[in-house]
Amino acid sequence: EYHGRFRGQPANIKVTSTTGHIFGTDFTSKYQDWNRVDEDTLFDAEMRKDERGGKISSHLKSEAYGCDALVLWLDCDREGENICYEVMSVVRQHISEASRIWRAKFSAITQTEIQHAMDNLIKPNKNISDAVDCRQELDLVVGCAFTRYQTKFFQGKYGDLDANVVSYGPCQTPTLGFCVQRHDEIMNFKSENYWRLVP
Repeated sequence: EYHGRFRGQPANIKVTSTTGHIFGTDFTSKYQDWNRVDEDTLFDAEMRKDERGGKISSHLKSEAYGCDALVLWLDCDREGENICYEVMSVVRQHISEASRIWRAKFSAITQTEIQHAMDNLIKPNKNISDAVDCRQELDLVVGCAFTRYQTKFFQGKYGDLDANVVSYGPCQTPTLGFCVQRHDEIMNFKSENYWRLVP
C-alpha cells in the first residue's frame, strides 16, 4: 500500500495478487460417477464453476473493501483476461460499476512499460474471457469423455497396463506425439562421418 496518483488525482494505492485462476470448471455431482454415467451424456452435461481453495477469494474481498476503483494487472493473454473477470466477480460487492474498473496492458515489467500501461488503461474484454470459458468447457468435456471411454476400454485387456486411468487431453496428445517423434529419431539415428576445421 502506498500513496501515488491515479488518473491525475492523489490516491492511496493497494497492490495484491492472485495465484492463477480463482475458479475451476467441473461437472455437477450428477455426472461424477463413471459407472452410472455414459460418456456421450457428458457432451450435454451441466457444469459449474467452483472456487479453488477459497483463501484468495476472501483475501481479494477484504482488500477491495473501501476501494473506489480496480485496476487489473494480469497477464496480457486470454487466460489473464479470464482471471480479470474472475477477480471482478469476487469483488463485485465492493466494486461493481464498469466505470470504476480498468485493465492494464503491458508486455514487460520495466518502469517505462508499467508507466505507459498506467497512462493508457483500457476496459477488460468480455469476449476474450468468454473464449477461455469455452476452451475450459471443451477441455473438460472432451478430456473426461475420452478418458472414461479409454480407461473402461483398455482395463483388463492388457496384463501389463499398470494404470488406473488412461487419460486423454487436448494438450497431452500433441505432447505425446513430440515425445514419440523424438524417441523414433534417437532409435533410428545412424552416425555419419563429419569434419571439423581446426586453425
